[in-house]
Amino acid sequence: MGNAVVLGEALIDLLEAEVGGEQIYRQAIGGAPLNVAVGAARLGSPVEYAGTLSTDVLGDRIAAFLAEAGVGATGVRRVDVPTTLAVTTFEGAEPAFTFYGEPPSYALLSPDDLDPRALAGADVLYTGSICLLREPFRATARQAWAGFGGVRVFDPNVRPRLLPDDAALNALRELVEEFFATADLVKLSSADAQLLYGDSDPAAAADRIRALGAGTVVVTCGARGAHVAAADGAAMLPAPAVDAIDATGAGDSVMGALVHRLLTAGRPAGLAGWQEYVRYALAVAGLVCERQGGATAMPTPSELAARWPAL
Repeated sequence: MGNAVVLGEALIDLLEAEVGGEQIYRQAIGGAPLNVAVGAARLGSPVEYAGTLSTDVLGDRIAAFLAEAGVGATGVRRVDVPTTLAVTTFEGAEPAFTFYGEPPSYALLSPDDLDPRALAGADVLYTGSICLLREPFRATARQAWAGFGGVRVFDPNVRPRLLPDDAALNALRELVEEFFATADLVKLSSADAQLLYGDSDPAAAADRIRALGAGTVVVTCGARGAHVAAADGAAMLPAPAVDAIDATGAGDSVMGALVHRLLTAGRPAGLAGWQEYVRYALAVAGLVCERQGGATAMPTPSELAARWPAL
């Protein structure tokens, strides 16, 4: 089995909830890249997380959680700024995020902080998400991405509340398309596609991204499943029926599961192999949606087998 380096943000989600008729916020460790790292590690893959964590008590909790999940931390640098908070509200099971903390504790990794040996020894590199909106992280991700010789996977993870106007959206589109062009795998949601291209049609988004140069594109569509487009064709795969209570981290669990399959079985030769990987990933995401919290909801192989015996 190979190993992966996950490059991106870790933060604290404050999840809106109601207890005894009172509105409260439940603390949960999150950040899309952290969720991906934990998701792949919980499934049994060796993963190194590279990013910045605060020196405060919340940063300590994130560091301890990564260790407990079995995620390597050789790429972590501690920074003396407060941990960024993502206040999370819900419409049904779908979360919306508002971010607090300046400068963001998650985006302070510099190019000099990268471990060349860890990158050279990795088979998969993941980056993406909101950390790319800020320097020095953006320069760090570009450097790691450009010099990487393995499988490069990317998720834009667009957050509209961090895009104040059309100029910011246009700049983000240009940035993520830079990474799309050389990615072996792009995973995005239909909501991401709507924000980036004004069209939530997953097939159109996948075709557009593949035309830029991406190898395979997976567009998740919530309860409808996912569209996968490879060099030799495309298909829409249904999601398993679940009793969803919290979709936080569901898309990240898809990416974590895909990273895990890439590490255990390699890059598929064509659409048939990618369909098998995506079916597996949708089962992982279905189980995540039946549990509360993002990173804490990521399942182990035994939990997956108990929920989906035929998988």
